[in-house]
Amino acid sequence: MRRPTTGYDFSMSSSVSTVGVVSFEEARRIVEEHATRVRAGVAAGAVDCDVQAGGAQVSGIAAGEVEVVDLLAGRGRVLAETVFADRDFPPFARATRDGYAVRAADVERVPARLEVIGEIRAGELGEGLAVGVGQAVLIMTGAPVPAGADAVAMVEYTREDADGKGRDEADRKGEENPHSNVAEDAPLEWGTLGSDAPGRGAHNSFVEILHGVGSGENFVAQGAEARVGQALVEAGARLNHSVIAIAAAVGKGRVQVFRKPRVAVLSTGDEVVEIGVAPEPAQIRNSNSYSLAAQIEEAGGEAVRLAISPDEPRRLRELMEEGFRCDLLLMTGGVSMGKYDLVEQVLGELGAEFYFTGARIQPGKPVVFGACVAGSSNSHPNAAKDAALGWGTRAGQGSARKRVSAPHYFFGLPGNPVSTMVTFRLFAEPMIAALGGARPEPLVFFRARLKKEVRTKTGLTRFLPAIISGEFEDSEVELAAWQGSGDIAALARANCYVVIPPDRERIAAGESVAVMK
Repeated sequence: MRRPTTGYDFSMSSSVSTVGVVSFEEARRIVEEHATRVRAGVAAGAVDCDVQAGGAQVSGIAAGEVEVVDLLAGRGRVLAETVFADRDFPPFARATRDGYAVRAADVERVPARLEVIGEIRAGELGEGLAVGVGQAVLIMTGAPVPAGADAVAMVEYTREDADGKGRDEADRKGEENPHSNVAEDAPLEWGTLGSDAPGRGAHNSFVEILHGVGSGENFVAQGAEARVGQALVEAGARLNHSVIAIAAAVGKGRVQVFRKPRVAVLSTGDEVVEIGVAPEPAQIRNSNSYSLAAQIEEAGGEAVRLAISPDEPRRLRELMEEGFRCDLLLMTGGVSMGKYDLVEQVLGELGAEFYFTGARIQPGKPVVFGACVAGSSNSHPNAAKDAALGWGTRAGQGSARKRVSAPHYFFGLPGNPVSTMVTFRLFAEPMIAALGGARPEPLVFFRARLKKEVRTKTGLTRFLPAIISGEFEDSEVELAAWQGSGDIAALARANCYVVIPPDRERIAAGESVAVMK
């Protein structure tokens, strides 16, 4: 089903419409700005949206499409609804320790001898029990704290009554009402708080509290985690194990999730052949299409692998038009400066706007980002699809409305395999997340000590395959031996990337460096 559509203003400042080679930080910022607006449009079901792109306009982000799935079937998907608390969490004052529910005032001076008037196990309400002056109730972790008590004394800091009466009374009561597993437990020498501690099922036994406990200690007050009706998880969150736990806790066996964005993958180049074909000496198999499909699925998208495009403009255009029927088009190869690198040329014929045509990074400097824009609805490759979905109408003068095409974003990724994987991670991944309705997440780095000295040239931010070892504060990282951005085997051996700033030509062993997983 489709969400109701509402207007959203996609007006964008000229800062987002940058043409040329930019720094890594600027390229990432440009992608994130577009992704933020795309995500807002998806989440709101936006139409009638205009994107300023260097004087031209890209219009009509698609309304977010929603489906209902079983809770576990939604793992990894993006929530399209907010999950609310159906009652207070916890629904009662919940003990967080095994021990005794007491009045804090009674144990200000210790040891304190208290009368044990009963017990409460997890799942029981302890009806009729109320802690008065000089009294205690044996309580298990997860059980409701009884009326009158304002603290829980941990069982580790208690002991039987000094004259033994408390233990004797508990033992007699235990014999009258033995634990269900007592015969099984005895030969194994197992014990439980419920069967062995003073006060199980007992009234008028006694316990000594050896350590004082303050009011509010060792229990969670009713509603401290959330109040009934409070939002627990907002729409746009990924259904990971913790979000699934929350949904289950409020009784949601089925959830609304956004449709996965369909991402087309187009490999280009006469030298590229399918993986089932024996390559000629100057040919390579189409590994990029498969690695990108895997990365797309990991990022929450649905990969649509297109045929390989030869270095021929007409066929390249046909395949691009096919790719623009998806939510995002990823192209590999054909974006460098060679005679047969035709991607930017054909995109220009399709009315594309380029937000950047390179980033000062290694590997992946020739990466391209933009959106296909058309001057009229007839010339855009997706005009028929847009019209059918009701996309791309923009208010004009008076009651007149001019149809314009939806923004169809694309990335041109370098053809070398490591460059392809790195530029996907840095730039394509946040756009896929946004198209799927996910809230934006920052690019996270951590730090580790460099195991061996690194020397390089300045001017580029470098994301170099590396191997991290050790744990916690003892983590060390070193560059993986590699032969450049075509070396897939090196990347398979690596488990992270070392990030080298553009102003450093030497980093000594032992220095702290940024690492990206």
